[in-house]
Amino acid sequence: MTKRTNVARIRAAESLAPLAAKDVLSILDLSHDELDRVLEMAAALKADRAAGRQSVQPLAGKHVALLFEKPSLRTRATFSIAVRELGGDVIEPDPGVALGSRETVEDVARNLERWVHGAVVRTFAQARLTRFAAAAPSMRVVNALTDEEHPCQALADMQTLIERWGDVAGRAIAFVGDGNNVAASLAQAGSMLGLHVIVASPAGFELPAGVADAARAVARRGGAVTVMNDPVEAVRMADAVYTDVWASMGQEDEADAREAIFAPYQVNETLMRAAKPGALFLHCLPAHRGHEVTNTVMDSAASVVFDQSENRLHAQKALLALLMA
Repeated sequence: MTKRTNVARIRAAESLAPLAAKDVLSILDLSHDELDRVLEMAAALKADRAAGRQSVQPLAGKHVALLFEKPSLRTRATFSIAVRELGGDVIEPDPGVALGSRETVEDVARNLERWVHGAVVRTFAQARLTRFAAAAPSMRVVNALTDEEHPCQALADMQTLIERWGDVAGRAIAFVGDGNNVAASLAQAGSMLGLHVIVASPAGFELPAGVADAARAVARRGGAVTVMNDPVEAVRMADAVYTDVWASMGQEDEADAREAIFAPYQVNETLMRAAKPGALFLHCLPAHRGHEVTNTVMDSAASVVFDQSENRLHAQKALLALLMA
């Protein structure tokens, strides 16, 4: 067991002091210390689960609503399991009534806060999620994905890299593809932990300047964010290479046009060979094999994509435990 895991188990056992923020709609809602605490608890909860131990149940007697406007395998499954393993129960209102199709987003939130302790929301615009959370001051809200940010994925990504490297500070990761929600949260979490995050995208699809600047503003321990257009140059500096689909949910009508634009950004054996020796491969899934990544890379020894998927459970359990304690 690593020193970090030992520390994690001690800290998890000693305290479930809640996070300062009412909601986690962004990685930036966490302080540096809180980000460390979430990842330490995630490691502890993972170790306990593997050993058959049930260490904490801070959600005993509490209900959490899952509100999903977008399809989901990993997020829905892992949050459902996480809530139940923490002692709580899950409700899943029908998507047709859950997020403002029959009544305002604010009224939905005001109703739910009378019944549940927290809500996990997967929706389109970040502003919609912000409105929902603001309308319910006594209900904890977690961002399970918006068009702009995907903080729970970034937590699982950091947990996966820490497991492989021990520490991410001083390392570099190249995100190759669309400067999307996954790239945004990766830049935020990585820079806070001392990781150099390099985002290589076609012109016009870069990580937004405001997102990059906000991530740089919270960087510590040498963390940095670099935005560029050349995928080969990006991976030359990288200890890990990350990609995502070229057309995200809600962009299906752009898929054909994006295919031509993003083809030079495919993560294949040639691109991986340009990275540092032993570089890892990451993908948030689902993957479009043969498009943004080849089968050879997806199924290689360098791939940690299913570790990332597994760690969604542990990272989200830790987040819920600390947010809703």
